Amino acid sequence: MGLFDVFKDEDKDSDNGGMTEEYRSEDTPSDFQSEPEPAAEETTSYSQPEAAVQSQLGIEELMGKRLKLEEAIDYVGGMIKNLKEKRTNLVKTIEDESVDIKNLKEKLTKINQFIQEENQGLEELTRKRSEVEKDADDVGNIVYSLRDKISEIDKIVANEGNRIKSFKDSKSSYQNP
Repeated sequence: MGLFDVFKDEDKDSDNGGMTEEYRSEDTPSDFQSEPEPAAEETTSYSQPEAAVQSQLGIEELMGKRLKLEEAIDYVGGMIKNLKEKRTNLVKTIEDESVDIKNLKEKLTKINQFIQEENQGLEELTRKRSEVEKDADDVGNIVYSLRDKISEIDKIVANEGNRIKSFKDSKSSYQNP
């Protein structure tokens, strides 16, 4: 198990967590060999001590670690690329939502404006109705006043009629004795 194999195992379930072959093939040469193979014809004692020297110095391990580090860097690069794509998608989604919210806000502003205009219209109607009611009350008061005046005039006319009748009756009683 390699140094960063833990990360690879976790991301196998995710949709874009791993590195793509295209990305890996750009950064790591496919003809790289971790250990040079000695030629079959060279069986001299010189090549065997060279392999022993490389083992003692840990060059093979160092080359293996370098290869794993390159793979880890490639893996992290793929993760960064995926994060950038996700961020770009989030930015686009947020911009879309922002546009939708601005549209809703404009609609709500128009609705609010309509409600204010309707309220003003209702207030105007209420004011006009109050004026009409006042005018109706004034007309009613005038009618009652005129009725009272007509009643007074009727009483006066009736009284005068009675006076005239009594004057006629008294005049005829003077003439007919």
